[in-house]
Amino acid sequence: MNASIASVGRLADDYAMAKSQVDSGTLIARLERLPVTRPVLWARGCVGMATFFDGYTTIALAYALPILAKEWGLAPATTAAIISSGYLGQLFGAIFFGWLAERIGRLPVLAICIAIFAAMSAACIFSWSASSLMLFRFLQGIGTGGEVPVASAYVNELSGAKKRGRFFLLYELLFLVGLTAAGGIGYFLVPSLGWQAMFVVGMVPVLLVMPLRFFLSESPRWLITRGRLTDADKVISKLEASALEHGQPLPEPRVVVPAASTPSHQEGSWRELFSPLYGPRTLLLWAMWFGAYMINNGLLTWLPTLYKTVFNMPIDQAIGYGFAMTGIALVASFLCAITIDKVGRRNWYTGALLFAAIPLLALWWLGATTPVMVFALATPAFAALQTVTYSLYLYSGELYPTRLRSLGAGLGSAWLRAGSITGPWVIGLIMTSGSVAPVFLTFAVVVALTGLVVLRWAPETTGRALEEVSP
Repeated sequence: MNASIASVGRLADDYAMAKSQVDSGTLIARLERLPVTRPVLWARGCVGMATFFDGYTTIALAYALPILAKEWGLAPATTAAIISSGYLGQLFGAIFFGWLAERIGRLPVLAICIAIFAAMSAACIFSWSASSLMLFRFLQGIGTGGEVPVASAYVNELSGAKKRGRFFLLYELLFLVGLTAAGGIGYFLVPSLGWQAMFVVGMVPVLLVMPLRFFLSESPRWLITRGRLTDADKVISKLEASALEHGQPLPEPRVVVPAASTPSHQEGSWRELFSPLYGPRTLLLWAMWFGAYMINNGLLTWLPTLYKTVFNMPIDQAIGYGFAMTGIALVASFLCAITIDKVGRRNWYTGALLFAAIPLLALWWLGATTPVMVFALATPAFAALQTVTYSLYLYSGELYPTRLRSLGAGLGSAWLRAGSITGPWVIGLIMTSGSVAPVFLTFAVVVALTGLVVLRWAPETTGRALEEVSP
């Protein structure tokens, strides 16, 4: 009798699990068929503004440092330490908040991260020494480091397979607009108002906390993985109603059948990141994050100071060169956004990385003897690398399932921070010999090796539903 009851119980459990899987599959199919609705555009815009200020905050220091280096008499090693402190904080923030977003949701974590980096921007205004600025930038980095991977997971999860690259990268472009805006603000404000002006502007994103917490819907894909199918259904129904209201087509749902069946309520784990399927992807992404960002952020944060201290440029001209470089990179990134769905992720990344090595190698060969030479050759290398770095959150989101997406992107972007920390230290170490050219040789070798890794091991994800790529 007891055995019979137990058998019935097991059958009931199996039926409930099967029903849950069918329901979750139907919800995903309904989500995949959706056009880009107005609520989704609103969510992308609101989260995109947070990402804009994340980009601004990340690079704001680069336009304050040329003045601080002179006012505080900073040695190259101290300047490198100040730059690296923010990236160190980002490393911790990316890992912790990436993990937390898998547990409590994307939107609560985003609100926390924005509040942290806005508050610490205010604290930076009152820095009185290199040590105090290092501390505040470290704490600020915890917020900025957590915001980007969680925001990218959220936006990625709102998009379907068709033109996902374009949809996501036009959002991520706002991070680069933030970088460029920092250059413009630095150019116009720092010479007249002082370095503190950069951090005053960085306080603005605190205004985004309210709409994030009260006017946006949680990621339906995250709700599905947590077994909250009713809540996910409400979000998707709202998006469907918006599409119908504005005359957008709603084709019949096509149920996505993943390569391997996974219960919708299964939690992701650190161990699964290194499973036979996801382990090679994890190592690939770590190599890409580290290699591309070591060079990209090394150039971005170091070149304005190089122009000022090595070539004795006026401060406004040094910042202007940096502003122009980020503006050109912004154009390259826009071209990436509108073409990557046609070219493919693997082809684009391989080509951009190997191309970037060529002008960097030329700078070493020619000796990097003039600021015009450095600008003319470093700019195309930086622009090519920028198309890789800013789209890596797209690729990371595709290579992990929803239960691992925020954690995987956060842990992967920790290697972004490690690369960003390493770049300034490598520059400072090499420049103690008094020569600039070997820095560019080192950068060329690292970026070429990264390109070869991508050529050999990167899988293609273009045009496939997230659940097909990463079951």
